[in-house]
Amino acid sequence: MSEHPSPRKEPYEVEVRAGKTYWWCACGLSRKQPFCDGSHKGTGFEPFQFTPAASETVYLCGCKQTAARPMCDGSHERL
Repeated sequence: MSEHPSPRKEPYEVEVRAGKTYWWCACGLSRKQPFCDGSHKGTGFEPFQFTPAASETVYLCGCKQTAARPMCDGSHERL
């Protein structure tokens, strides 16, 4: 698989906790968007691990085209 599906063309608004490790889905196949559920196996894509420094609301990329993984950078506006 060379391209990832875009589950949605807008970011996911998510509350994250400081110090907790999250795995953002990079392949677009997870049924637990925006987080990984293991659906990437065999696709050549790997989830992106991140641990926020602060507990806050973040906007995680839903189109999977961001250059600021895992955060939305507005790439969905160009699709």
